[in-house]
Order: sequence, then C-alpha cells, then structure tokens
Amino acid sequence: MKQIVILSGKGGTGKTSVAAAFAHLAAEGGLRTVLADADVDAANFGLVLEPERLEEHEFMGGQIAIIDPEKCTGCGICHDVCRFDAISELEDGTYTADPIACDGCAACVTQCPFDAIRMEEQLAGHWFRSESRYGPLFHAELLPAQENSGRLVTLVKQQARLLAMDEDRRIVIVDGPPGIGCPVISASSGADLAVIVAEPTASGIHDMERVLATTEHFGVPSLVLLNKADVYPDGADEIEAYCREHGINFIGRLPFDETVTEAMTWGRPVTEYSPDSPVSEALRAAWGRVLAAVSGADPG
Repeated sequence: MKQIVILSGKGGTGKTSVAAAFAHLAAEGGLRTVLADADVDAANFGLVLEPERLEEHEFMGGQIAIIDPEKCTGCGICHDVCRFDAISELEDGTYTADPIACDGCAACVTQCPFDAIRMEEQLAGHWFRSESRYGPLFHAELLPAQENSGRLVTLVKQQARLLAMDEDRRIVIVDGPPGIGCPVISASSGADLAVIVAEPTASGIHDMERVLATTEHFGVPSLVLLNKADVYPDGADEIEAYCREHGINFIGRLPFDETVTEAMTWGRPVTEYSPDSPVSEALRAAWGRVLAAVSGADPG
C-alpha cells in the first residue's frame, strides 16, 4: 500500500483539482484506492467526489477551563494568573472563562484555592467515512474558531490507511493542506510520495521551496507539477529550471483550461468531465509519472 499526498506552498494553486483527477484516473485504471481529505480547515475534496456519508464521529479538541459558579468565591486569583485575558468578572462578583479565549493552559486550575475550576475537553469538529465514485473517502470538518493542531489530520489519514490495509487497497491519495504548518507535517507523515502543485507566479519558486524543504526534512520523496503554466511562460521556465538544477523530478506542465472551472461547477474531475481537453491529457501523463515514481521506476 502506497500513500501519495498532494501539497502546495499556498492555497489556490489547484491542488484539489489535481487530487480529484488522480482519484478518477486511479479508478479508471482499476486501482483500488482510498481517498483522504486532510485539508480539514477548508475541506472541499468532497465537492468534486460527491460522497455518500456512511459514518460520522465526534472529534474532541483541547481542554478549556470551566468555572463552577457555586464554588467560586470571587477571589479573582484565576483572573490575575490568566495570561490570555480569558477570565472576566460577572455582576455577582464571581468569574467566568471565555471558551474561545481560553488556551487550555490550566494555570487557573492549579491556582484556585477552592477547587472551583476544572478542565473539560471541547467538541472541536467531526470526521466522516463516506463512499465516493472512486472509492472510500475519509474527511473532516472543524467547528468555527477551533484550531487545527494536526491531530485531526492524523486521525483522517490513520483511518484511510487502516481501511486500505484491511481491504488490501493499493493506494491512498491524500488531498493535503496548503503551506508548511503542523497540518502539512501530519499529512506528509508516513507518505511514500508527495506531489507538489506549483504555479508560475512572482512568488511561485518561494512557495514551492517552502513545501519542498518540509518534505525533504521528513524524508518524503517529492515531485513537482506546474499548474496554469502557460499563463506566465517565463515563470514556468524558471520553476522547471530550478527543479532541474536541484535534482527535483518535474512531472509536467498543466495548461490553463476553462474546462477545469466548468468541471468543478458540475462536481466532476476534469479528466472525467472533459477527457480529451489539453489539461486532462497533461494530467493523464503526470499521473503515469506519479505511478512510475511510487513503484520505484524513473518518472521522467
């Protein structure tokens, strides 16, 4: 079983469109695949896959302080020790903790002389198992104002990996989060291959370098796929030259193609919606190189 994660140095590069196309091409080629949407802050893989939800589970996040009004004497010690201004005084002289401002440090709990404060886990979101046209999909949603520490990403990936092992499925395709933070590290952990979607913009090389440095640090082999390459040909040439100079496998240029937007509007991967379009042909070639790389062959 091989894990392929699709990443980008920033949002909006077309990462999910590429992941959806790869999911379709894998199924078209007869590969039994498990899919995972690890971008839990802005999950949209399902918008293209139209999954049928089979299971829903709660995800409990960090702890927050709860002040018992019957035990609170109004001494104010909790207010004084809180570094996050999360504790405020009520009209009756007792105190309350703001669940959004509370950072869960528990300093107030340890300092309260009357045991009036306790820490409780909070519901941070939900994770789901669904069935899509191209195989099982694991995805999640964070509740508003909840932070993504990477734990939910890890959970989604673990569930996908376990199902792939149980059902002897060959590939797990992970639509990863953008950037280089904790969610990206969690999405990349244990991956056999990362496909980094870049774009030819003024900051294109910088964005690509950031995520390449992350995957290199964690020992994940990486390929670069350039999206909307014909919008700025000089920038595209610069990125391809950079990859060549640094020994990074460059697996193709995707042209700007309005059928991608049309396909997303209709909730379809572009390779299914318009299989003969220029971008679909380029994606098909790139997917062949991804398969070659994940199997240990030369993807070039």
